[in-house]
Amino acid sequence: MTSPVDHLNKRFLAISQPDDDGVYRNGSAKRKARTELAMTCLRELWSQAAAEVSFDVPDEGIGLAAVGSLARGQIGPSSDLDLVIIVDQRVIGDQRLNELANKLWYPLWDSGLDLDHAVRTRAQCESVTDHDLPAAMGWLDVRPIAGDTALIETTAASILERWRKAARKRLPELLESAQSRLNRFGRMPYLNQPDIKEARGGLRDAVLVSALAASWLADRPHGAYDDALDALLDVRDCIHLVARKDTNLLLPPYQSKVAAMLGLADPTLPEGTREAASIETLQTRLARIGRQIAFSLDSTASRAEHSLTHEHPRFSFFQMFAPRAGGKREAPKFETLAPGIVAHEREIVLAPGVDPARDPVLPLRAATASAEFDMPINPGTLVNLKRSPIRDSAWTDEARGLFVRLLASGPQLMRVWEEIDFVDIPGRWIPEWLGIRNRPSASAAHRYTIDRHSVEVVSRLERVSAATGNRYDDAHYTALLLAGLLHDIGKRPFVADHAAEGARHVPVILRRMGFDRDVVRWATMLVREHLTLSQFATGRNPDDPSTGDELARRCGRDRLLLDMLFDLTRADGSSLGATAGEQITKQYGWSAWREQLVRGVYTVACHHM
Repeated sequence: MTSPVDHLNKRFLAISQPDDDGVYRNGSAKRKARTELAMTCLRELWSQAAAEVSFDVPDEGIGLAAVGSLARGQIGPSSDLDLVIIVDQRVIGDQRLNELANKLWYPLWDSGLDLDHAVRTRAQCESVTDHDLPAAMGWLDVRPIAGDTALIETTAASILERWRKAARKRLPELLESAQSRLNRFGRMPYLNQPDIKEARGGLRDAVLVSALAASWLADRPHGAYDDALDALLDVRDCIHLVARKDTNLLLPPYQSKVAAMLGLADPTLPEGTREAASIETLQTRLARIGRQIAFSLDSTASRAEHSLTHEHPRFSFFQMFAPRAGGKREAPKFETLAPGIVAHEREIVLAPGVDPARDPVLPLRAATASAEFDMPINPGTLVNLKRSPIRDSAWTDEARGLFVRLLASGPQLMRVWEEIDFVDIPGRWIPEWLGIRNRPSASAAHRYTIDRHSVEVVSRLERVSAATGNRYDDAHYTALLLAGLLHDIGKRPFVADHAAEGARHVPVILRRMGFDRDVVRWATMLVREHLTLSQFATGRNPDDPSTGDELARRCGRDRLLLDMLFDLTRADGSSLGATAGEQITKQYGWSAWREQLVRGVYTVACHHM
């Protein structure tokens, strides 16, 4: 007998195809159509299974439900089906339950669909979601398909009620799960080959936003957030269509095809450059989407944490002794960190009464305080900082000093730069930064976008030289940090020598910012030569006197600049984040073997100083 779900995956693909011009449009309507098709076929499958089993399936006490993306109406062209039979075991025994389950699951498997299935009692559903956070996330959306819909709805209501009661205790666990994923998968805006589900700013974060909203601890954002989520689901749908399987990885073989399917290819460009340009446009769109979703999660989580802090009113000192006198809430407590910048409940916020539209240095004070005191900038404060009247050509001594302190903040720099980048502040400090922002790297050695890689290089530059163990003075360390930030600023389309191109931009940028002449000269040299040590280490004979002599000449026969070049080379190579595993790291990145080679030519150059 033909099953209602026969070839359902092919029917999914049929209603998911792009328009005649190859562009995927109306993704939301296509997802709705796939959901309705799946629900209709599954209802028919239930009826057929009930008719074929050797017993009468009771009208009450057993039902079929959808969870996950199907329940949310977000199912992709090749997504798996998350289904569960919810049963009251007093109504039907195990043998009959297995018979019915087999009548449901086997036709789905035979049709070629991926299936995530379970059979649970209401108590088992509650127990799983009480103890398994990922399961709880999936079970906050439950949709009846067939059978006893009342049983499914009461079970779903019970799970939601238990989630709301436990959310106050489970909030730290939920936020820790987001941090663990961030550590493992990285941030979507900065990845050349992102997992658009698991990376920060991806679909999993959207599920967390919904979970926080369902807890009633904070409302979820709308408007721009909804648009970003819909756009990301369109990207996911196109990945499925191009890969013809259930995957969330935007791998290089898929990227140009996905970009074309989204209508991002520019037909006016020469054919030889059209593909690369469309991939960059796709990367830029994903960065914008990822930043919006990540910011929405951060702001929703921040509101949820504040709601817990203020659940119990804080009363004044005098009410302790006269509780019936009607005391007042204590005023919020602020700790001043910098002019106009305070800490409030472990977040960086603006001091009361401060108008960011009057102070161009305020974003630098906030960012530096965030890095040095290891506190996030409040999401609302970030939005307000966008109003600051930043001018790229108007730098004061205070602004330059704060900028260098921010660059010198080490590992905290990555987090803070991402926060301020969401509101476009770095590009207002240095307009040339926008030329590399979100740009994917053409090299297989790079896991991250060019801007993300550059910031990580800076975060790895320490005050003490790795070559000699000597401490840099303020001027030389400033030049090294600036060179780390700008070393790939020349990676622009159609540029053959990005080091030389970068050395052309660096003096323009740093003079505009008002840095000392020597700092400008040193940073320019480091950017121009940032590939030289690696190239000499792998392509020149260290025993040839001309090798060391030329390297010394390129450093102006200045031993301190050679030390700085070694540190920059080391930070650059060790922060590539190769995606192809150990083999690529050995070939392109930093390793004990490569450090030995680089130290070899460094030592040779020292003799020729």
